[in-house]
Amino acid sequence: MTESTKSAKLTIDGKDYELPIFSPTAGPDVVDIRKLYAQANVFTYDPGFTSTAACDSTITYIDGDAGVLLHRGYPIDQLAAKSHYLEVCYVLLYGELPSPAELEDFESRVTNHTMLHEQMMNFFRGFRRDAHPMAVMVGVVGAMSAFYHDSTDITDPWQREVASIRLIAKMPTIAAWAYKYSIGQPFVYPRNDLDYASNFLRMCFSVPAEEYHVDPILARAMDRIFTLHADHEQNASTSTVRLASSSGANPFACIAAGIACLWGPAHGGANQACLEMLKEIGTPDQIPEYIARAKDKNDPFRLMGFGHRVYKNFDPRATVMKESADEVLELLGIEDNPILQVAKELEKQALDDPYFAEKKLFPNVDFYSGIILEAMGFPTSMFTPIFAVARTVGWISQWKEQISDPQLKIGRPRQLYLGQTERDYVDIENR
Repeated sequence: MTESTKSAKLTIDGKDYELPIFSPTAGPDVVDIRKLYAQANVFTYDPGFTSTAACDSTITYIDGDAGVLLHRGYPIDQLAAKSHYLEVCYVLLYGELPSPAELEDFESRVTNHTMLHEQMMNFFRGFRRDAHPMAVMVGVVGAMSAFYHDSTDITDPWQREVASIRLIAKMPTIAAWAYKYSIGQPFVYPRNDLDYASNFLRMCFSVPAEEYHVDPILARAMDRIFTLHADHEQNASTSTVRLASSSGANPFACIAAGIACLWGPAHGGANQACLEMLKEIGTPDQIPEYIARAKDKNDPFRLMGFGHRVYKNFDPRATVMKESADEVLELLGIEDNPILQVAKELEKQALDDPYFAEKKLFPNVDFYSGIILEAMGFPTSMFTPIFAVARTVGWISQWKEQISDPQLKIGRPRQLYLGQTERDYVDIENR
């Protein structure tokens, strides 16, 4: 952390306290309150931590008002257009674009770690067939620490590196097997001659009875979905991973905690909620009614997949995702898919409506990714697991950064206690 060059004065009960101010390379200044409790015996109060920086980081920067998302300084639209997921993984993990030799070595290491320990199949078969794939992923990823003992020592840089590669490599296999198990089909092993996205699609959709060829347009769209969801700064699941890791928990347990947090409909379930909304609308002729309801402040209905909590402008990821959505829909056709017909018409009518432009409620990445995954044939229950596959590298990058931080302390948020003060226990016969 750089030295503080500015300070703020806080007055409490007539006494002044000097608080250092740190300036980032981008974004708002940060007031350092670490010594405030010791000096003034007060906490700060910030539900949701929306105004609190819990760490310093060099990985991802977001400017929601300007619609900017940078990974290690590289704009997301450039990465999505010119790069591919595993190269973005390298950038997030190591901070720089790889040389050709470095990228080849990294891709080889990931590709050669995609298989799961054979005994892990038993974990999948222990779940009911109707278990949500995210429940399976939480359990299986957490159980990896029982199989890979040689990469759980977080004090060993080499073991941290091995765990990182294993998680990135095996997560698509875990997600694909969770899907296969849910539909009663045999598990499909990964293949080393396929790229990351193609391998995932093949493990999800191929069957032993016939050959399966991955369409390059679908593989590219899948790769972009992974790329555009790779990291998103200090969001709920990333903060969960960091908080879990601050206790010294092994990497597999930390990532399982991140998956559990991502499962929430307010976080990773957004594109699933979007598709469920499209199913509720039903047919294109119902769209005007639902748009009118979305404008009505007294109606609880909201258009899912429009606007974003962080981005108060156009989601920079949505532009790239829309291109992929158009390519996929053109390839597959939507004439016989009523959900996709509704999606395309809703997008058109919402973009033409001044109300949504004034409120800056543009289609976001969840809207377009949901359309793509639906067109590919994924059930909505698989949307969040795919998100988890993509976000794994972000969680790991943040985890590695935190473990190496000399300022690391176990997380211990404070509270504003509003409960009962001390009172005496009453024996049961006197109640």
